[in-house]
Amino acid sequence: MAEKRAIFEDVSGEKGTAPLAPKGGMIDKGQGGARLAIRAWIILLGVLVFAMIVVGGLTRLTDSGLSITEWRPLTGALPPLNEAHWLSEFEKYKQIPEFQLQNKWMDLHDFKVIYWWEWGHRQLGRVVGLVWAVGFLWFALRRQIPTGWTPRLLLLGGLGGLQGAIGWWMVSSGLTGSMTDVASYRLATHLGLAFVIIGFITWYALLLSRPERDLMQARRLREAKLFSLGTGWMHFAFLQILLGALVAGIDAGRSYTDWPLMGGQFVPPNPLMIEPIWRNFFENPGLVQFIHRMAGYVLLGFTIMIFFKARKSANRTTKSAFSLAVYVLFFQIALGIYTVVTAAPWHIAIAHQATAALLWVLIIRARFMAQYPRASSIREG
Repeated sequence: MAEKRAIFEDVSGEKGTAPLAPKGGMIDKGQGGARLAIRAWIILLGVLVFAMIVVGGLTRLTDSGLSITEWRPLTGALPPLNEAHWLSEFEKYKQIPEFQLQNKWMDLHDFKVIYWWEWGHRQLGRVVGLVWAVGFLWFALRRQIPTGWTPRLLLLGGLGGLQGAIGWWMVSSGLTGSMTDVASYRLATHLGLAFVIIGFITWYALLLSRPERDLMQARRLREAKLFSLGTGWMHFAFLQILLGALVAGIDAGRSYTDWPLMGGQFVPPNPLMIEPIWRNFFENPGLVQFIHRMAGYVLLGFTIMIFFKARKSANRTTKSAFSLAVYVLFFQIALGIYTVVTAAPWHIAIAHQATAALLWVLIIRARFMAQYPRASSIREG
């Protein structure tokens, strides 16, 4: 006759010994992986992409983006190593419109200055790609990627590769014809994708900052209305970033330096002077800056509405996340006005662009906190 066992007895162990629950609970079972290590790697990628945005802005502000006239993803990692190589690169630059129409005064020394800016920008892009590839292979080979995360991490790599191709597509627009700069809409596409990448990185880093079981529990407390407003806020801010890129692409920020008027009037003079009319929305400095200003005012109004909605949140951390993003947006608008009235000196202009990237991250963080609120105690509330 079989011996009776205790109700909590481990079949494979000693009598009366209860089986141990899986570490982390059943919700996290099968997730595995190295969440915090992957999060640190993703954050490193985010810091590098942020640096790319800043260096890219400085490359544009120093008119260095067209100094390298070829796209060589592998062999281009090496800069010119001797005088003959430098002269060869300079001769290639002399063949493009920017030199012939704008920079004929340059000698080899001047060329080297702008060359190093563009080379550094491309080199940083290679570093980002290398950090992604090494990190992904390390975690994949060690089977430490949590369940469901492989497609997300591959997406980051794919977007990075696409960004390199779009970067060359942008540069190539300024190598022929009569243009002395890259096409503004291609610049906006290039910058916009950089913000998309840093947006995904921010969301993924926030997801990995908490165990899966905590996220599932937090989802039950989501503030749906605030999350919806945060989604709209994020998209509106992205649109304003793209409009800002169009302004930067044609130096429209230096065309009208009075505020709140433009050339002494509300609407700038001759807003539709270019034929066909649609080109004015990309190439007319007055109209492009006017649209950027008007979108900024509407965004400000929408932000104020979100601020008062967020103040009603019962969750302290969610309320704080939205408030911080709102305050940075107020600062960004003030900085944008100062950039205009000072005719966009490079250090002010690059601060405006860097703050836009910071604001983008904070808006996404606020949206995340509405989707996955952190529970607050009664004492904290």
